[in-house]
Amino acid sequence: MSQVPTSSGRRSLIAVSAIAVGIAALGIATPASAQPWPAKPITLIVPFPAGGTTDVLARALAEKLQQSLGQPVIVESRPGAGATLGADYVAKAKPDGYTLLIGAVHHTIASSVYKKLPYDFQKDFVPITGIALVPNVLVVNASQTSAKTVQELVAQLKAKPGQWTYGSNGNGTAQHLIGTQFQNLTGTTLLHVPYKGSGPLATDLLGGQIQMSFDTVTPVLPHVKAGKLRALAVTTARRSSALPDVPTLEESGLKGFDIGTWFGVLAPAATPKDIVAKLNTEMVKVLQAPEFRKRMEEIGAETTGGTSEQLASQIRNETGKFAKLVKEANVQIE
Repeated sequence: MSQVPTSSGRRSLIAVSAIAVGIAALGIATPASAQPWPAKPITLIVPFPAGGTTDVLARALAEKLQQSLGQPVIVESRPGAGATLGADYVAKAKPDGYTLLIGAVHHTIASSVYKKLPYDFQKDFVPITGIALVPNVLVVNASQTSAKTVQELVAQLKAKPGQWTYGSNGNGTAQHLIGTQFQNLTGTTLLHVPYKGSGPLATDLLGGQIQMSFDTVTPVLPHVKAGKLRALAVTTARRSSALPDVPTLEESGLKGFDIGTWFGVLAPAATPKDIVAKLNTEMVKVLQAPEFRKRMEEIGAETTGGTSEQLASQIRNETGKFAKLVKEANVQIE
């Protein structure tokens, strides 16, 4: 037979209930349910296939990050549509700090190149930190052309307009826009062949299906050293430490040419600020470690790091910069 609570007992129950409601309203976890972040594996979404610069940087970061966070950090490729498919996936992911995007300069270009995107790169993401800046480099298949300078290459391109092909990591990527700018400044005509990433691009470039590309230094560096590809110029204002003898495009006569590829980490927009701050702190520690910086230098990458606000400012500035270049180059994709 159940016992009816006394009036003092009822008051105690009401008080306990009120405290529980108050705790829930404040969002304070009780000891039984407390699960400080991170409590499970974190996934870094790479919007390109495995083997490219984005993938290499993501795996290097993941390896060190899981040591400091105490949870596995998984790298998952979701390539396609000039890196926009992977970005859309993260934009719609749960904002809990467990699904992150390895973003890049391509995403600031895509905002102007694509007429419609299923996300807004500035509104639907919160930047965490930059990872690295990697110069792009004009390379040619060494067995298909004798050109050893940009001037020699331009002469050959003009002799056979429209018969040379260049590959990129996809429509709307930095490589695509660099190729377009190169044609505009040199008065040449090239056929653009978009790929889903550096892996398949390098395969066709080495196999002779395409003659040249403007890919990042990282994936082409081994092939340049092996003599299969010939590097003619880097696309940034400064030379690459990985290819110190290779001139810039500006040094080769293309005044004002300065486009490189930066990479950073972003989370869905509503991710809690304390998680974003924690991720920033741990990632910057990894990026500033001498061992990591040396590893990046060996693949032609210059580590950046920095605050969430600094990456957000970079994204704003470059979105405006590339909108102007895209309009001038008349690059548009449905």
